[in-house]
Amino acid sequence: MVSVDRPALPDVARAHRAVEPLHNQVYFSPEQDEYLTAVGLRPGRMCYFAGRAAAMGAVGPGTVVATFANFAPSLVARHLPRAWTLASPEQVLAARLDGARASLTRLLGGADAAAAPEVAELDGLLREACGVLAPEGRPLYAGHADQPWPDEPVLSLWHGATLLREHRGDGHVACLVRSGMSGLESLITHTHTGRGFTEAAAKATRGWSDEEWAAACARLTGRGLLAEGALTEAGVALRAEVEAGTDALSAAPWAHLGPERTARVVELGRALSARLVANGAYPAGVLSGR
Repeated sequence: MVSVDRPALPDVARAHRAVEPLHNQVYFSPEQDEYLTAVGLRPGRMCYFAGRAAAMGAVGPGTVVATFANFAPSLVARHLPRAWTLASPEQVLAARLDGARASLTRLLGGADAAAAPEVAELDGLLREACGVLAPEGRPLYAGHADQPWPDEPVLSLWHGATLLREHRGDGHVACLVRSGMSGLESLITHTHTGRGFTEAAAKATRGWSDEEWAAACARLTGRGLLAEGALTEAGVALRAEVEAGTDALSAAPWAHLGPERTARVVELGRALSARLVANGAYPAGVLSGR
């Protein structure tokens, strides 16, 4: 496996990586399934698809495949639109907030830690950063941006991290489309950078069969992006181009904050995210390097 080396990450990438765990811990937390199944959803993938998509309304599998980008359509279709016959988007959104509050509070170290000054400070910085985000071409972000800001600092922090994450994600999908890679091909090349899911976790969570995975690897090999199970020089360059484009499309909030306050976001975000990791936010063997 070739590792994409980025020794000097731009502030936008550092800020994203510092804040991202504050949002994505929910996808690994037992609290999400607990609260979402309490309103009628089935545990597992249904909770993920409906929970993340509910801000866009009772959408079908096509919309989720398009916006989430790297899931097998057959997997999504097993859960949507059925989820909306079990719980409304409004119920799902409320339960998702309850789950986010519970998991983030637990992983930060309890109610006192969730109400600490550094949480409120980072919340304020993220709120200001989100103030310059625009919805054009960003469907997942736009859906979440339509939701009201929670009053509680820990939930407000989670909401801000969610907006920044989905805004960046929408831009990332645009860059992947421009690269000519399918959702599965982009997933495979990402696993080969050594910075994302392991191959086993990617197959298990994204729903692709061994045959589909092998066929996509063959296509990537034919394009000169993979060779002998590793990214080629061209593959490394294409992934770097995608990431650079993603950074460029998600730079606005950090440009608005400026270098000093962005550095403070990185400092606070890293410290809080490290606490989440130390308290077991991510299962072993799911993410490369964890």
